[in-house]
Amino acid sequence: MEAAEVVERAKAEKWPDEEVVARVLQGETALFEIIMRRYNQRLFRAALAILRDEAEAEDVTQDAYVRAYQHLNQFAGRAAFSTWLTRIAVHEALARAGRRRQLEDLEGMVMLKGENRRELTSHLASPEQQASIGEISKLLEAAILSLPEAYRTVLMLRDVEEMSTAETASALNLTEENVKVRLHRARVLLRREIYHRAGSARGEAFPFMGARCDRMVQRVFERLGERQTWSEVPKFEA
Repeated sequence: MEAAEVVERAKAEKWPDEEVVARVLQGETALFEIIMRRYNQRLFRAALAILRDEAEAEDVTQDAYVRAYQHLNQFAGRAAFSTWLTRIAVHEALARAGRRRQLEDLEGMVMLKGENRRELTSHLASPEQQASIGEISKLLEAAILSLPEAYRTVLMLRDVEEMSTAETASALNLTEENVKVRLHRARVLLRREIYHRAGSARGEAFPFMGARCDRMVQRVFERLGERQTWSEVPKFEA
């Protein structure tokens, strides 16, 4: 059976992550497309919550897939594969955010935060003027991205991506109680009327489908074509 046919069969039969991973490890590398299309949006959202920059979030998502592929034989199944994969993306995003912070000038950071606050205020000043679900989604995105990182990331994974408390705690290396506390505080910080009106559109925020999804799959496979061996680098244990 051709690789493309195997991929289509896997999609049609909705093979579980564990079966897809096992087959990739056995040499059916084309099936890694299933993993990417299944979790592109989740990883992008997690990275965006930390970095607040779409281009950087895409880069991190791509890096996370390459690293996950290189470490696929280290997935031990102690956590769900999706949680293990999200943890890698979060680690990559936090590492990039740390490097970026080291290069930023303190005064520039203060000015940027001030501009973000003014921009958010102007967007949230008249929520009644928002007339469509699409507009409300954009409004919600702005509100979420204005939160402090610790709250923003938890909110993104729990409320936008709809991961469970346990999955979020595992992905972020937090206790479940800590996740609950941060989620509560994050919700309080959001404008209640905006959050209520945009509630039905949460699943549509920060989309990662269509051409963007196709581009991610293509780029990751291009990079993997240059690295066909498992790297000896620090392990990501599940």
